[in-house]
Amino acid sequence: MYTQRMFDMWSSVTSKLEAHANNLGQSNVQSPAGQNNSSGSIKAQIEIIPCKVCGDKSSGVHYGVITCEGCKGFFRRSQSSVVNYQCPRNKQCVVDRVNRNRCQYCRLQKCLKLGMSRDAVKFGRMSKKQREKVEDEVRFHRAQMRAQSDAAPDSSVYDTQTPSSSDQLHHNNYNSYSGGYSSNEVGYGSPYGYSASVTPQQTMQYDISADYVDSTTYEPRSTIIDPEFISHADGDINDVLIKTLAEAHANTNTKLEAVHDMFRKQPDVSRILYYKNLGQEELWLDCAEKLTQMIQNIIEFAKLIPGFMRLSQDDQILLLKTGSFELAIVRMSRLLDLSQNAVLYGDVMLPQEAFYTSDSEEMRLVSRIFQTAKSIAELKLTETELALYQSLVLLWPERNGVRGNTEIQRLFNLSMNAIRQELETNHAPLKGDVTVLDTLLNNIPNFRDISILHMEALSKFKQQHPNVVFPALYKELFSIDSQQDLT
Repeated sequence: MYTQRMFDMWSSVTSKLEAHANNLGQSNVQSPAGQNNSSGSIKAQIEIIPCKVCGDKSSGVHYGVITCEGCKGFFRRSQSSVVNYQCPRNKQCVVDRVNRNRCQYCRLQKCLKLGMSRDAVKFGRMSKKQREKVEDEVRFHRAQMRAQSDAAPDSSVYDTQTPSSSDQLHHNNYNSYSGGYSSNEVGYGSPYGYSASVTPQQTMQYDISADYVDSTTYEPRSTIIDPEFISHADGDINDVLIKTLAEAHANTNTKLEAVHDMFRKQPDVSRILYYKNLGQEELWLDCAEKLTQMIQNIIEFAKLIPGFMRLSQDDQILLLKTGSFELAIVRMSRLLDLSQNAVLYGDVMLPQEAFYTSDSEEMRLVSRIFQTAKSIAELKLTETELALYQSLVLLWPERNGVRGNTEIQRLFNLSMNAIRQELETNHAPLKGDVTVLDTLLNNIPNFRDISILHMEALSKFKQQHPNVVFPALYKELFSIDSQQDLT
């Protein structure tokens, strides 16, 4: 505990020193001569957008990307020829305001992935298209702030940040956030929002460490409205949200062209036979590893959903814990080749039969996953529509245990309006008055049911194989690390 506190203190001091050191230098945001006043105005507008690398308050466009002073200085120092960063984990560390100093390797890789470069043009020299993209994002953030302010019954309640239960638990010498149930019988909605009832023996508690989902950030909502933007924000907010989510989806998924290239390859019979011959324990571990890799990207996608990082830390954690498996099914739909009834599994196409085990409950789980992913794939959604659908599923506001439902409902409504606009533009009704959106919304209860099947199958497997060690993030998300999680 002492070591953790010292580390947190050092991280805080390091961040402050970074900002101070960078303030001594010249800003990387410049504009053409004769436009100094305009430059100051544009820079002030850009700062409404959080740092693309860590989510902290940005200070402008640095090395081609909107970042905070800390990440700007980090990237500048990383360009030294003597730098040789190493990742202490598996090169998949979450980089955000809380833990950006924990892994320099992953922080640098995220900077590079976002496009930071010493050769990047300064904002004033950007092309018209590049500037318009930044300005679109500024307009979206302002529109979101306006919507939040208009819907807040009393903005004073947001003036002070209330520590999340995660923060309180860390101060009380606990290592993680956990939640449980106090009654003898709870609704199946306790973690997911279902209607049936189960006994505590059928319900899993939640536990997650700061190194993974708990390292998200909470930014108190601002109620400041930009009067200049009010007059024209409403017409832009859907379009900007659509662009933002489409980009987030593209940056956290395998490119569709690469997926379709795999569809066209001849089946790798030897690999298919290998997976068909895997024992139950090996198959579980392999699937957990693949799912963990996908969920890493889902977490990054969630953090790019406008407004998500402004939710309380507990709400972020709960939405990710209860929604990540559901989003994995949505993402699986784009990896499914309907003609073969096979899925792109890592770097090989596997038919449904390759996931065979002798356990009937596990086979039911596999069947439901394929069936639901197939129903989405058959709708032939665009990549943009899939991005909007993921946001809608994750922000589903009727999950029990979520604090701040009003805020989540607000973000959900924004996603609902955007996906409705996109689907109505691209799709005719399927049959009679039934629309694509109706079908997608009707699928959400299926996600909930499948999530339950997964937890039940996992609970049973863990009881039968207590010594199996799952990937760390998988254990944290699905809370299978201790016996008390099964009660």
